Amino acid sequence: MKMKFSLLSELFKRRNRKRLRILMRGYAALNKTQGLGLIRNIKNDLVDCQFATIHGKTSKTIFGASLSHAELLTRQFLLQRNAYATLHKTILYSFGKHASLIHPLPMSWQTLLIKHGLRVNKSLSTLAWGGYVFLYWGYGVLLFLKFAVNSFLAAFRPIRFKFERYAYFEGLSAGNLPQPGLDGRSHDIVTWYSRWNERAEHLNALCHGVSGLKPTAVGKLRVEYIGRPFQPLKSLISLMRFIGWGFKEMVFSAFDAVRGRWWHALLLAEAAKGKVVQLAEPGSLAADYLFHYSSTIYRPMWTYEAETRGARIISYFYSTSEQVKLPQGYESLRYEWGAASWPIYLVWDEYHASLIRPHIRKNALLKVVGPIWFATSSAELPFIPENSIAVFDIQPVRKSVHFGFTTLAEYVVKHPDVQFRFLEDIHAVVKECGVTMIYKKKRDIGNRAVKKYLMLIQKLLISGNIIAADPNISPIKVIERCKGIISMPFTSTALYLRDQGIPSAYYDPTGWIQKDDRGAHGIPILSGISELREWVQGIVCAAGSPHFHSPAKTIERS
Repeated sequence: MKMKFSLLSELFKRRNRKRLRILMRGYAALNKTQGLGLIRNIKNDLVDCQFATIHGKTSKTIFGASLSHAELLTRQFLLQRNAYATLHKTILYSFGKHASLIHPLPMSWQTLLIKHGLRVNKSLSTLAWGGYVFLYWGYGVLLFLKFAVNSFLAAFRPIRFKFERYAYFEGLSAGNLPQPGLDGRSHDIVTWYSRWNERAEHLNALCHGVSGLKPTAVGKLRVEYIGRPFQPLKSLISLMRFIGWGFKEMVFSAFDAVRGRWWHALLLAEAAKGKVVQLAEPGSLAADYLFHYSSTIYRPMWTYEAETRGARIISYFYSTSEQVKLPQGYESLRYEWGAASWPIYLVWDEYHASLIRPHIRKNALLKVVGPIWFATSSAELPFIPENSIAVFDIQPVRKSVHFGFTTLAEYVVKHPDVQFRFLEDIHAVVKECGVTMIYKKKRDIGNRAVKKYLMLIQKLLISGNIIAADPNISPIKVIERCKGIISMPFTSTALYLRDQGIPSAYYDPTGWIQKDDRGAHGIPILSGISELREWVQGIVCAAGSPHFHSPAKTIERS
């Protein structure tokens, strides 16, 4: 048995390695022939490709409060679940194999891909689409039964928690929750929200879905795990109504799918969540529901029910999501949020607002709130010398695990050594100026990291004038101890503490990024090592460093 398992495991690994080679070959072929912009153009068109057959053929008992947004909601769901990473890899695989692509897509989206010059196996893609809808219908049935059982059990259990008013944070991990250091501070999203002057009033608690953590507190607000953003039904009458609704909609949605109305079957699980919220006891829902925007183009169906019952639905950006300007000009970023329908967006500054405003619904509310804290750690900083500069890069990721299609990806593809040159140039300049470089990567990405890049960092650490900070520490803690900030375009770290007068700059060792790129948010862009040196010397002189010296030999790069 063990030998059979080992053989199957090896066959599975070989299959994966073969598939990766095809994907990498496809990525190279796409970039060489049609360019990475093809994927962006397809995504932009998918955002606007409506399902005309849905209009006027939607069930109020399925969509509930979201009925007027039924087509858009369905499109959002498919964009997020089936038209981004999975479709990207399918397209690359077809390029690598020189074969027609097979992907579970509705007919209108298959037609769109064909218009973009892609070869689509329509018969197999349509068959796969039918299987895809059936699987989601099956998931909806299971989720309905799970909700029914949990609610039945909850009706006979004491209430596990009861807060008069609370806010709920969706999609967090342990690193996004309060973790104060020795100074008692924590730069996480929960703490940020607790200090936001427009948070919901009269709150008692801030809740999340990160299991296994003990309750904590931020000021007078309790921070506690409660599982899902909505709780099981406690009333037997509500439970009976839910069960009656569920059995009816299971049959109805399956029958509808057979006659071509696939959207009800596809969204049965989402409808079950919406029905639970619709039947929830008064006062059991959160005052604010907060979702971080990380390609979160889908607004869950249940949030429309929560909104009708008085909850605020908020989408916040923990970074500014900028892409670089291409030589021929700016490209549309409509694929990022063009189909989103969040009622409230929290953005960092007016630059950020102007980027998003043209693409979202006119009645959506944009609130400029400054930099938003997100992740942190209780780990302490190493000793940071007085004359130090904080440096934030963008780590290269092994091509076998990530295929980028943004304009930033084009920047890296055209300059494959740019991330290496970024660190090497900065280290050389701070060393000749007698300054210390405080290097902090965004996160530890494990075996996805490029080994050659990790070796470069180790080499620089050995050579001196560089200190590595724990990647989990909030960048704010690093920045406030330094004389200046150097970031790779266009990481959001450059915008932290800008209002406190700490000099900040983006550094492009290639000179490819244009000086007037609005993605910089008004932060200066340094092109090449000469401009970098001049900027660092200005920081050092302004700080009055006794260690600064004019080097006899300077470093130039062609």
